[in-house]
Amino acid sequence: MKKDRKTEADRFSDGPRLLADIGSVNARFSLETRPGHFEAVASLPCANYESLQETIQAYMGSPEARAAGAVRVYHAAIAIGNPIDDDIIKMMNHHWSFSIEAMRIALSLDTLLVVNDFTALAMALPHLLPEERQQIGEGTARAEGVIGLMGPGSGLGVSGMIPAGDRWIALGSEGGHVSFSPCDRREMDVLAFAWREMSHVSAERMASGRGLELIYRALSERAGKTNVTPLAAAEVTSRALNGSCDICVEAVDCFCAILGSIAGNLAMTLGALGGIYIGGGIVPRLGPLLAKSQFRSRFEEKGRLSSYLAHIPTYVITAELPTFLGISAILAQKLKLANASAPVLEKIRQARERMSQSECKVADWVLREPNAMLTLPIAEIAQRIGVSQPTVMRFCRSIGVQGLADFKLKLASGMTSGQSGGAITVAHAHVEISDSDTELAHKVLGNNASAALALRETLDIKALTAAIELLRNASRVELLSVGSARVVAEDMQQKLLHLGIISTYFPDPQAQEISAAMLTPNDVVLVVSRSGARPELLKSVKVARACGAKILAITNSSSPLAKLADILLTLNHPEGNLNFVPMIVRLLQLMLLDILSVGLARRDTASQAQRSVAGDEDSGQHGSPRVVAKFKFSGHLE
Repeated sequence: MKKDRKTEADRFSDGPRLLADIGSVNARFSLETRPGHFEAVASLPCANYESLQETIQAYMGSPEARAAGAVRVYHAAIAIGNPIDDDIIKMMNHHWSFSIEAMRIALSLDTLLVVNDFTALAMALPHLLPEERQQIGEGTARAEGVIGLMGPGSGLGVSGMIPAGDRWIALGSEGGHVSFSPCDRREMDVLAFAWREMSHVSAERMASGRGLELIYRALSERAGKTNVTPLAAAEVTSRALNGSCDICVEAVDCFCAILGSIAGNLAMTLGALGGIYIGGGIVPRLGPLLAKSQFRSRFEEKGRLSSYLAHIPTYVITAELPTFLGISAILAQKLKLANASAPVLEKIRQARERMSQSECKVADWVLREPNAMLTLPIAEIAQRIGVSQPTVMRFCRSIGVQGLADFKLKLASGMTSGQSGGAITVAHAHVEISDSDTELAHKVLGNNASAALALRETLDIKALTAAIELLRNASRVELLSVGSARVVAEDMQQKLLHLGIISTYFPDPQAQEISAAMLTPNDVVLVVSRSGARPELLKSVKVARACGAKILAITNSSSPLAKLADILLTLNHPEGNLNFVPMIVRLLQLMLLDILSVGLARRDTASQAQRSVAGDEDSGQHGSPRVVAKFKFSGHLE
């Protein structure tokens, strides 16, 4: 399919974009070389390949794809018939499973976007040309009105499109699983037949390929025919179209009537004045049968609101491969946001042509492994690439930054913007037993970075300020922790001692309880716990509270410990599979304690400086002796 939807004829400056529509039987691919222009369209049987990655590599290596520019692909988008709520995707109707981030790395992509296939189809609706849809019945779409979408296929997809300024927002929905409601005697008989096979009959059980097969069997029995051979949905449709089977004709008519009722419900639920669109694999194949059926009359049959629905148009999507239009729009929107915020990788590509050979080696490595560039020191970066450290610095200056630190900052900005549409997404990825060492390193570092960035966005600054003041004014700080948090508490005790703050920590829970009983109202208890539910820890906290000590807790917000805290610094990050060593929560605990320590150091140093200006000639002392003796503030603890 080659069709231009804009006057812009220039190809994308960063190369073609890979688009894929993955079904349970076939994987369809194309390369979008400019807006709305798809080349090298191909369909590969899923059964011929062990994994999606292998299928993509087979397509990208084909002569057609290579001729269309596959070697310059940096951005890709995949539509797949699955919920997308994690890094790990396990196909429901096929044996493939994959990690989005691991596959992005393996394919050397800057962007790998994976979306639900029906969300992609919904995003295609605003981009359809008039000749790519067929209107059924009357009605006129209202400009900028909400649009509804249904897709009877192997299931029943339901979605909607909400206008939002110059873009559209696709609704995620499981509307196909609402309960089916019959509207006449025939449908009541079909429902009774279905109840013999299942306890809950959803709309999807009727308005889908399996539903059409069920309707055929139910109507055959209703007509008094016994020992009827079940027919596949395609065969029912074929016999109805050629008129060779009266039951098939009636089954399709019943199917269309049911679909009309469901479509009317969707139109009223969404207020879809922009129209209702029908996609999927079944309805476009019905040809004239849909227009002749009860579909439109049943769409409007809503009692007092029939006149309201009469003004809403209904369309059948006739476009070839419309899903590509949708994922193209989603990918374009994502890249637009990324390029507006931090086009670092694109700058590297543009500057590469004027770089020296050794600088090009740095550029290629950064484009391939941007996460590693963020985390490694310059010596290891140079060693891995096989260049000198001055070459790394020259590379940084060649793209307009002052040095490595400045470059890392700009690169990190681009990566974190991936949370809302950046070119690279720093997202949580599950560590699998089968991961290579490279994948393991990328995932662990990426997970830590993702968690730290999430903490930065959710940190309660008011609580942080109050915590620093509480510790600063404490006569003594008692640290409480058990289990894996013990090393965190020991680390914090050392920091407090360097700051000249009296602090104690006992690893033994019984000793913690005894020490807590000796606290006073001028003391502070700093409790660090992942779960916030360990009984021995809670017992010591309650003893400290009874003595009047203030409780500062770093823990889960829904934990019993959180309810006992006077000040709470929340850590709600899920630890995940603890069989894998990385303890992200412990890292976040250390980060929070570092923030508290630097906050204490900064404020005491500032206070000392103010007192030093005022002078204290009588005593000859400046500032707090407990802080000055132990700490010199220069941006880090000594």
